[in-house]
Amino acid sequence: MKLLTLLLFYLPFFIVQANTDNRIKIAIIGKTKNDSFYQQSYQGCQAFSQKHPKVQCIYDGPQDYQDPRSQALVVEDLIHQGIDGLLISVTDSNHLAQAVLERAYLAKIPIFTFDSDLLPQHQFYRQAYVGTNNQDFGIALGNYAKELLESTPGNQGLPLQVCIHSGHQTTPNLNDRIKGVRLALSQGKSANRLKDNGNWVELDRCPLYSLGKRELAIRQLEFMLQQKQRVINIAVAGFAQFSPDYLSRISSYKEKISTKEAIIISADTEQIQLKALEKGLSTINIGQRPYEMGRLGTELLYQYLVYGQKPAKELYYLDFHYCTGENYASCTENQPAG
Repeated sequence: MKLLTLLLFYLPFFIVQANTDNRIKIAIIGKTKNDSFYQQSYQGCQAFSQKHPKVQCIYDGPQDYQDPRSQALVVEDLIHQGIDGLLISVTDSNHLAQAVLERAYLAKIPIFTFDSDLLPQHQFYRQAYVGTNNQDFGIALGNYAKELLESTPGNQGLPLQVCIHSGHQTTPNLNDRIKGVRLALSQGKSANRLKDNGNWVELDRCPLYSLGKRELAIRQLEFMLQQKQRVINIAVAGFAQFSPDYLSRISSYKEKISTKEAIIISADTEQIQLKALEKGLSTINIGQRPYEMGRLGTELLYQYLVYGQKPAKELYYLDFHYCTGENYASCTENQPAG
């Protein structure tokens, strides 16, 4: 009887000790695993774990391109492995919610989103979003095009042809950025397709969707650069510029880019993109903070998992920065290098 009493007395202590000794497994899931943007987010998680050794960062995602089914399967596998928290950039909110998020929710695995949030009808599954205000980001991309071209002599009264380059048609953050671009170019009148909005007109075949496939994205850009009339190319993520072949394949269009016969305005400022700016193969890049998305998202998950502390806000918006051919060497200095 005494032995049983002792066991019952010490059992909670042993349970606490066992839980304390376990690693806190936090999974960082991007839209594509081979993307340096999401790799930086993973590095942000690792930086947090260096100060909190019990945190174990797990990095995964679809290998090569944006595929909703593959992303859901990756999450499902991680749930089976016994992760404690999930930080995910959403490719397809409907598919992810239906396929796996309910299971994670019922298993009491806290979910935070970064870079790309869930749609409003699914946001009860997640605690908070960490990343760029994507509509504002799209507005910034569109505003740069407007300022660049409307201030150039000879453009007044001429139709300015725009082609937006995107990834997957269902991706929430990319669609918000497209809305932002259209709002900027229509003077805030409409987030619908640009048609009869002053001088700005979207080409019939655009937006171009590459699913994040680099070869397809670079072929789409090449096709637009070959047009006789000037096309303002606005990429709402890196896409073509993430290709290792970008510099060699776009170099033949350098003169068109330098004279603004062709315009390339792109999201993100990864190292390969800064190299493109240095070589005069991009007009401007507007960058985000993927490292901080991963670091802050991990911190919020840690606070929730260890202390039961819910996030103070639902939306943690991070700032963005502008990189050109003039400041490419210093424009990201204030951003963590990862």
